[in-house]
Amino acid sequence: MRSKLVLAALFALASLSAAAQVAPAAKIGGLPLGVGVGVSDYDLDYGPSRRMIGISAWADYNLFHGLGVEAEGTSIFADKPESLSRMRQDTIKGGAVYKYHPIFHIRPEVKYLIGLGSIDFPSHNPLYTHDTFTVSAAGGGAEYRAWQNLYAHFDYEYQWWYSYHGPRALNPNGFTIGATYYLRGIHKHY
Repeated sequence: MRSKLVLAALFALASLSAAAQVAPAAKIGGLPLGVGVGVSDYDLDYGPSRRMIGISAWADYNLFHGLGVEAEGTSIFADKPESLSRMRQDTIKGGAVYKYHPIFHIRPEVKYLIGLGSIDFPSHNPLYTHDTFTVSAAGGGAEYRAWQNLYAHFDYEYQWWYSYHGPRALNPNGFTIGATYYLRGIHKHY
């Protein structure tokens, strides 16, 4: 008789609706869009003394659980080495970005982008000092929440400029430090 009562009680409990969470884990409002700007320090992969600095700007749009699209523009134009008096590298790219959930308040990310690269360079031929190439880039970095919707941003990017001087690819790579502002606020409840 006791086992029948226990079994009936279990069935009764199982048929009750269960609420796993009393309050939502996060309140999300606005667009899932982040815009950012930063200072970039790159190895140009061109000539001697080849480090230069510039600026980068980006926009990320979150599509689904951290997976999104990113558009990014970078212009490396300052701190020119003496031997490269006419040097500038500009890129505009777009592609996929994945931002993992925060670990100890740091949100890691990876990206793969494709676009165009424009280069001005010193040349013995005054009629050929500029060219444009197809570019792809892979990178990774992290963001740290600095204040409300403002995040400190750090990333590393490695680029492939295809068919630069024949079969050789030009491979600029470098770091960017900046900030990203998210138009969608995420306010966690603890």
